[in-house]
Amino acid sequence: MGLLNQMSTLVKAKMSTLMDRVEDPNETLDYSYQKQLELLQNVKRGVAEVATSKKRLELQKARLAAKMDQLDSQAREAVKADREDLARQALERKAALAVEAAGLEQQISDLGQEQAKLEATEKRLSAKVESFRVKKETIKAQYSAAEAQVKVTESLTGISEEMADVGLAVQRSEDKIETMKARSMALDELVETGTLEEYAGKDDVERELARVRAQGSVEADLARLKAEEGR
Repeated sequence: MGLLNQMSTLVKAKMSTLMDRVEDPNETLDYSYQKQLELLQNVKRGVAEVATSKKRLELQKARLAAKMDQLDSQAREAVKADREDLARQALERKAALAVEAAGLEQQISDLGQEQAKLEATEKRLSAKVESFRVKKETIKAQYSAAEAQVKVTESLTGISEEMADVGLAVQRSEDKIETMKARSMALDELVETGTLEEYAGKDDVERELARVRAQGSVEADLARLKAEEGR
């Protein structure tokens, strides 16, 4: 289990590093802002739908009120005509409409409360979205500045590395030049002392001739000595 946990942690770390390289903060911020705008639009549509439903019920209630007034007038007219049965019938229908109107009134009140809640939610969400927009633009500007700074730093680093390489090449050239100068001075000294000339002049032929001359000198001296001794 411990090995599996370590492997899982390593994989997560690698994926996180990969995502950091791929992910563009500007795109992420813009996407998040877009999603918030969509949510805000949904809330606004909700407010509009509730307000529309409320207005529809209010119109229906107004029609019921007009109908109730009409029934009340009919009941009065029936009473004047000594038609109590018609008056009762009109009042009964008026009472039924009154119950229906009361139900509509409750629904209108509920929708009014819902509309007020949604409008308050819309205001809070609008403020948050606007705040996020300002923060988003600030972060994007900071990221762009940081990105530009990194590029400049990387360029300077590249120049520094290149200059370091050039410096090493120059140093090697200077060392080589110093070595050549030292060798030249040494050869000059050998030439001045004659060592180089003596060494350079004694090739194989010269050495053989010198040996022959030396041998001839020995033979001549030997003959001279024999002559002097009478032998």
